[in-house]
Amino acid sequence: MSKIKQLFEPADMTVGTPWKRIAMFSIPMLIGNIAQQMYNTVDSIVVGHYVGDNALAAVGSAGPLFNLLLVLFVGISAGVGIMVSQYFGAKQREELSKTIGTSITLTALVSLVVMIVAPMIIPGMLRMLNTPASIFEDCKDYLNILMYGIAGLAYYNILSGILRGMGDSFSSLVYLLIATVLNIVLDLYFVAGLGMGVAGVSLATAIAQGVSSALCLVKLMRMKAVFDLGKKELKMSSRHIKQIVRLGIPSGLTQAIMSSAMIIVQSLTNSFGETFIAANVIVMRVDGFAMMPNFSFGMAMTTYAGQNVGARQYDRVHQGAKQGTIMGLAVSAFMTGSILIFGKYLMMIFTDTPELVDLSVYVMRILAAGYLAVAVSQCLSGVMRGAGDTMTPMWISLISTVAIRVPLAYGISWMTRTPELPYGRFECIAVSLLISWILGALLTVFFYRKGKWRSAAI
Repeated sequence: MSKIKQLFEPADMTVGTPWKRIAMFSIPMLIGNIAQQMYNTVDSIVVGHYVGDNALAAVGSAGPLFNLLLVLFVGISAGVGIMVSQYFGAKQREELSKTIGTSITLTALVSLVVMIVAPMIIPGMLRMLNTPASIFEDCKDYLNILMYGIAGLAYYNILSGILRGMGDSFSSLVYLLIATVLNIVLDLYFVAGLGMGVAGVSLATAIAQGVSSALCLVKLMRMKAVFDLGKKELKMSSRHIKQIVRLGIPSGLTQAIMSSAMIIVQSLTNSFGETFIAANVIVMRVDGFAMMPNFSFGMAMTTYAGQNVGARQYDRVHQGAKQGTIMGLAVSAFMTGSILIFGKYLMMIFTDTPELVDLSVYVMRILAAGYLAVAVSQCLSGVMRGAGDTMTPMWISLISTVAIRVPLAYGISWMTRTPELPYGRFECIAVSLLISWILGALLTVFFYRKGKWRSAAI
């Protein structure tokens, strides 16, 4: 029983064998990230089978815009996570307490602003993206409902990030699994049972995310042995807000840059018609699972580096970076290989249309090699962010997505235009993404080796 209890407790990553610490921390996160990906995946499966391919296209087309609307929360979560891991590693209880309290109050205020403003700008942004009329209303309804329930998503990401910063990746996993099961049940009830369509899947997601965030909050309120959480801590501290903003803005901007690039490319994607849009949605859902090991090890390396930098153990950071990257590459290779082998059967989960299945498998094969490059980028970027250097990963994302991917996608599209293909070949979407991933990995290795991150600790 004591070993089970330890799974739910904070973990000190400044001691023990680095790869074992990273692996024990990463495994629950990998499972949790797969579960979180199930939110959107189940949405797509349910609407694809019970509503139709156009509804599937609507849910997928809404994704890049939804991610753009989340940039403020991404920034808060990144800044808070880095501060929590470093203060926890440095054993500074008062600073840890004030960071957590300030983040909880700040998230409430930002959620209120987004809840009011986002529904006002969503229709205009969808028009700007040339969203086909056949899926416009479904896209709008899907996004509006998610925005009205934004507090649940925001608090889950920020509170689970706090738990991870203290080395506890197991608690947020359990809460997310509960929410995922609830999401699946509600998806089927609202869409298959009540016939609510796309609105039903977004409502199910909003409710499930609210439940997971509430469970995280209850867990934090019970951790009195580690930090304090009273009225004094919940009162926002300008010093801590400035620190959260300084550390978080680059991560938020990175999310904004990537989402903006995806939105610009989405406009090109939309020009190829509903069939390719739907196929692209299927690929992105499977892509989400292929990316899970990379994101999991990236977050693990952020916490690992943060705690060890807080304890000023830089040799241990280097050792963990090498071991974590090797593990990330191995797991990513296994996941990517499995998807290539069983890809056709995975695509058939989303649709019964043979043309969509074949098109999705073809695009996935183009992207395959890029997942190994992303594994390297995520692990080493995680080390830099954990150390407090959030600017370097931001610039790398800016270069690889805006300066490389977007021009490349439109350039290939333009060069391959023919009378039969007025918008060029659809492969431009996947090829541009693959090249940007590989170049991004090379830049990340270069800047990690330069070592600017060593002097970025708070």
